[in-house]
Amino acid sequence: MPKHSSSVDVQHEAAPSTEAGRDGWAPLVTMRDEIDRLFDDFGSGFWRHPLARRMGPRAGFRVDMPLSPVVEVIDCDGEYRVTAELPGLTAEDVDIRVTDGMLTIRGEKSEQTRDEKADYLLSERRYGAFQRGLRLPTGADPDKITAQLAQGILTVTMPKTAQARQQERKIEIKAA
Repeated sequence: MPKHSSSVDVQHEAAPSTEAGRDGWAPLVTMRDEIDRLFDDFGSGFWRHPLARRMGPRAGFRVDMPLSPVVEVIDCDGEYRVTAELPGLTAEDVDIRVTDGMLTIRGEKSEQTRDEKADYLLSERRYGAFQRGLRLPTGADPDKITAQLAQGILTVTMPKTAQARQQERKIEIKAA
């Protein structure tokens, strides 16, 4: 086990009481996203960068990809293990939640340095946030999920339910 490891709290949230209440806003959210994208393209589009290459589902729209960590999901020894690379973050910078069959990993890092001398001032600020959502694998026990962050690697362990372990069996391969 690494020298510098710390536990990250996994918070469980109750599922919304009605599906219709949550999904009822989806068309309006989609429309707002499209309008925001139109204004973004208008302000920084063709006229500022006429030779820029456009990518997206339709000509003239760009694809905005939020930053999210690289994750790896492994099925091993009666559990599922999710690892994510989070360099420079501490357990206090990371928030993990389980809601309605989704595992959501959020993180936020802000840094500020200030170096003031007689003849100069150096001030730097950096900020970054991410969110990554993963559907819980079938057979994972959401109440027993644990997480640990050590040396920039987040490991989320999701034990399988007893039923999921019983259904698992090895298939013998016969030589032809």
